[in-house]
Amino acid sequence: MTDPLPDPFAGQPDWAPLPPRPIEVVPASGRVELRGRRVLVGQPGLGWRGDLRADDRVVQGSRTYVPVLPEHEWYRAEADQVEVFAPLVPVDRVWVETVGVRPELALPEADRLVSLDGPAHRAPAPVFEADSVAGRRVVHVVDAVEHRDLRAVTETYSSAEGDICVRVAPEVEWYRWAWRGQAPTTLEVPVHLLWVE
Repeated sequence: MTDPLPDPFAGQPDWAPLPPRPIEVVPASGRVELRGRRVLVGQPGLGWRGDLRADDRVVQGSRTYVPVLPEHEWYRAEADQVEVFAPLVPVDRVWVETVGVRPELALPEADRLVSLDGPAHRAPAPVFEADSVAGRRVVHVVDAVEHRDLRAVTETYSSAEGDICVRVAPEVEWYRWAWRGQAPTTLEVPVHLLWVE
């Protein structure tokens, strides 16, 4: 017996869900729909700000702008049907988060250094590897279906059945909790089905 036996546990185990598709960041000046999309604003070499949502482009004179709101204001405007102030940001300073394509093969660990030419976004990370998750954006993966626009409401804990879980809420309810004090409806999710976005 000179050839080693293959490892039956190598690769993706049958019980483990595939990670969600990564977020890719593209310039808003491209042909991408903006209304309600998550965006980042900033300048190359300076920095980037996130947790923002965009509305449709506005043209004034020869310049194109994007109305940009803090995410909690966007949700309040949509849920309560109220008007909120949205500063106009030049389109060349706005980048849109889009759902990318799942890589076919596992990529090697990426270098932590990024370019300042555009905003960077990390690949989704399993919740069980995160130091802290409360308040963070998470993706719940069930049978290869990705449920996005969720926020973790708790840190990891042991459920009554002994599973390690996190309670999550839809983002609109997460933000409603802030502006109305109305506690969100939560769902208990085992950590092996959750990824930090």
